[in-house]
Amino acid sequence: MNVLDYAVMALYALMIVAITLWAMRKVGSTRDFFAAGGKMPWWLSGVSHHMSGYSAAVFVAYAAVAYNMGITIYFWWAFPISIAVLIGSRLFAPRWARLRIHMNIESPMEYLATRYNLPTQMVLAWSGVLLKTFDVGAKWAAIAVIINVFTGLDPLIGICISGALSLFYTVMGGLWADACNDFGQFVVQFVAAIVMVVAVAMHLGGFGELFTIWQHLPATHTDIVQEPYTLGFILAYFVIYTLSYNGGTWNLAQRFIAAPAGRDARKAALLSAALYLIWPLILFWPMWAAPLLFPHLSDPSRSYSVMAMELLPNGLIGLVLVAMFTHTLSMTSSDANAITAVVTRDILPGMLPRRFQRGKSSLLVARLTAFLFIITTLIIAMNASRFGGVLSLLIIWFGGLVGPISIPMLLGLLPAFRRSGSAAALVSWAVGVGTFFCVKFIFTDVSTATQVAAPVMSSLVLFVVMGWLRRAPVRPEVDALLTALNQDQNTTASSRWPQSHNASQEGLE
Repeated sequence: MNVLDYAVMALYALMIVAITLWAMRKVGSTRDFFAAGGKMPWWLSGVSHHMSGYSAAVFVAYAAVAYNMGITIYFWWAFPISIAVLIGSRLFAPRWARLRIHMNIESPMEYLATRYNLPTQMVLAWSGVLLKTFDVGAKWAAIAVIINVFTGLDPLIGICISGALSLFYTVMGGLWADACNDFGQFVVQFVAAIVMVVAVAMHLGGFGELFTIWQHLPATHTDIVQEPYTLGFILAYFVIYTLSYNGGTWNLAQRFIAAPAGRDARKAALLSAALYLIWPLILFWPMWAAPLLFPHLSDPSRSYSVMAMELLPNGLIGLVLVAMFTHTLSMTSSDANAITAVVTRDILPGMLPRRFQRGKSSLLVARLTAFLFIITTLIIAMNASRFGGVLSLLIIWFGGLVGPISIPMLLGLLPAFRRSGSAAALVSWAVGVGTFFCVKFIFTDVSTATQVAAPVMSSLVLFVVMGWLRRAPVRPEVDALLTALNQDQNTTASSRWPQSHNASQEGLE
């Protein structure tokens, strides 16, 4: 890299600063900080949902899978996510927006005190915070690898630079800054990805050669299913993606919560689903061609970065680095905002009810919590190797634990599971988490598919079966909640809402 590349990076940093300063003017309360005041346009919500769904790990850990194994990465990652979000556009996305309208929520966990009870809300909130802390730490570690390849900077310095930028616009601008920066980052990434495809095509001998690479790659590179990414692994991850990308991952739920109405959230989900179907093909194609251009890489996780360094002129190298960098900032910053919402709206009022009134939160406390969360994740990133590396943190730990946490939260929105109460939520969570630690640390000879599938499936079965076996009547407030979530315009349901749940008429359509 030379001065031109660093100039491109400096311009990107200025863009972030400018957007954040603009967003700060729109943040006057925690409602604006966490939920954009419920005024986020569907197209911005959709692009932000897409950008917040993956990080620079795609260009590191997933690039290594693409280099070594070919198209399987698309079929166990991008394609299932697209189908999962498409399903969620009907089942889950509109209900998140309606929750904000009918219950005045700002956190995706806030409704659980009504749906189940306070202890259930606290257990799920605490476990989710711990999980996302390690998950975000893995994202910082991934971007540090990329910065090291491009600039030679020590990974620790790369982690600190990334964290400093994220601290600025997350703490100061809230969800508005996150979403608007996501859109700017998508534009940068679009240009950079197209540039990369063109560069690879030119070095292969023309655009037609992009479609003949499979003739020169090992035959297994066109196998959709291959060890350790078996059919069982793909199906298990499809269940996990359905839970995670429709709100089980809290920052993605926030994009729907911020939509003005259920129909806007549905359109946002459809846009994100379309992007997951099409856009990863453009991102992955250079990664699939990398073995032909650099056949003897000792570390395939650096393949995308090495291609950019070797194939692109100065200036465009900096652009590609910025594009990869933006993914981590998008995801980690939105995660920080979501975790902050859960801590300030759910955990602190539950732990210290006299000091933090439920349903009310301080903007100062929110910003301080975001700051502390990001600092903690940066410390974990500096010690990522202790947890098995980036890919282990992303695939095994997150995949194994997100299901037991998100099943009670997501399925609790649906009328079909109205009889699955707090006992079902807590037992399914405990068994799912216990199953994960058994297959991870006790039965160590099990496959990757089993490590991922066993926790989510055991949790899902218990949640459903315990609800089916229950014969006690459902509490009236739960019935009222589920009825209110079935349609966009239902002021009648809102007017019947129990006053004890702090419902607000302010956000009604």
